Amino acid sequence: MKKYNLEKILPHNHPMILIDELLDIDINTMTAKASVTISEDKIFYDKDLKGVSTLVGIEYMAQTIGCCAYFLNGEKEPEVGFLLGTRFYKTFIDKFELNKTYIISAKQVFSDNQLVSFECFIYNNDIECASATVNVYQPRSHEELQMMEV
Repeated sequence: MKKYNLEKILPHNHPMILIDELLDIDINTMTAKASVTISEDKIFYDKDLKGVSTLVGIEYMAQTIGCCAYFLNGEKEPEVGFLLGTRFYKTFIDKFELNKTYIISAKQVFSDNQLVSFECFIYNNDIECASATVNVYQPRSHEELQMMEV
């Protein structure tokens, strides 16, 4: 299995790269799979919860989408993207549990080049833990991004 450098793929630095590994990328089906194993050294680990809040699952999904976008954009330097929102975020667990590994999948289901929707799932041992439709926006250029900052 190929090992990917997430610091090259995502426009984040540690400790904000929350996923551990990109497991698979398929340009033809516009899908990506990543994994995260919950440990006490994770930035969002909650000692009282003995795990990570399920709200962080949205960012796990977003970072998996970022990996997909990197390859769909021809492996160019990653651009900033904006999470516009999620629809139907459902969780079937109380927390992401300590020492468990979760697989995150993201599949592009709509695109108009800048506005893109992904169907996302998080699994543990093939059991669905969370799902959502995630909508993202990526400016076409640095100039367009600067115009948004005004």
